[in-house]
Amino acid sequence: GKFKPLHKFNPIRINYIRDSLIKINKKSKKNYPLNGLNILDIGCGGGLLTEPMARLGASVVGVDPVEKNIKVAKLHSEMSGLKIDYRISTAEKLLAKKDTFDVILNMEVVEHVPDPQSYLLTCSRLLKKNGLMACSTINRNYKSYLWAIIGAEYIMKWLPKKTHEWNKFIKPEELCSYIEPVSYTHLRAHETR
Repeated sequence: GKFKPLHKFNPIRINYIRDSLIKINKKSKKNYPLNGLNILDIGCGGGLLTEPMARLGASVVGVDPVEKNIKVAKLHSEMSGLKIDYRISTAEKLLAKKDTFDVILNMEVVEHVPDPQSYLLTCSRLLKKNGLMACSTINRNYKSYLWAIIGAEYIMKWLPKKTHEWNKFIKPEELCSYIEPVSYTHLRAHETR
């Protein structure tokens, strides 16, 4: 279907996230290496990343502002026998409820928000002390314009047209510049709690 590229890329992403989280997880078990971790998947869509995290033993909350995505994710997790807390929500709404998580996954979300640095600051406030946030976004270069927009949206039609705006793609150095002050603010917030 239209998310074929994400399905093909997902195993690499899952392995990277799993291996990174095993290093920090003190409650890891052999068959459930993410046991004891509370993970938030923001912009979870149909649960492409949420379900593998649950299978690896994590307690997972998946949020997406699109009701249809959450309905699909809930249906699929029920068919798979997985207990996942799916919500029609945003990072800002979760912050208002004072929810906190060990891990936040931000996969292809940052390039869709109006103010990435403010958004990442909100996300950092959802992290528990020593929490980890993983971000993935599309680099703004000519290759991404060709592949993500021309190729995926117009030629292959894997994504609806205008899913992406090339000028909102984020270069790695820009993402780092957004995260650096967020990291400092996150540390300071935990020192004052």
